[in-house]
Amino acid sequence: MQLRSITDNDWTAILLIQEECYPEIEPESLQTLQSKWQVSSMSCFVIEADNQVVGYCLAHPWQLGSPPSLEQVITKVEQADTLYLHDIALSAKAQGKGAGQAALEKLIGLAQQFMYQTLSLVAVQGASSYWEKQGFVEKVIDKNLQSYTADACYMVLDIQTD
Repeated sequence: MQLRSITDNDWTAILLIQEECYPEIEPESLQTLQSKWQVSSMSCFVIEADNQVVGYCLAHPWQLGSPPSLEQVITKVEQADTLYLHDIALSAKAQGKGAGQAALEKLIGLAQQFMYQTLSLVAVQGASSYWEKQGFVEKVIDKNLQSYTADACYMVLDIQTD
């Protein structure tokens, strides 16, 4: 498995993986997904195996406690204080091979580099138990998460910065 920067040629594979991984959610548009990459290309990457994209990660600086809605095209946030993990999505070809853990470790390193003390995300489709095992804690926020799934919950990982 290799983590590498997203190129223009990767978006078809990213869209297919998104569709495979999120059957309960209307797929987000290419424009929406690319907006995260355009805001923070350093924290957006693909996971590749045998020269094939088998997963992706989209993360970007954001404001703690106020996750963007699904299908929200984002722009740079001036007062960002968290690295928001929009998505780590793995095709069946990558699951169980440590790709998710490798992506999370890379994000923690980037958050430390950016001087953020947290990673944050919205867990969907029963993924909150996975994220809890990674150290994320559910946090109550004022924002309605209706644009996500019925079981959506906001979660935060406190990290140490150097």
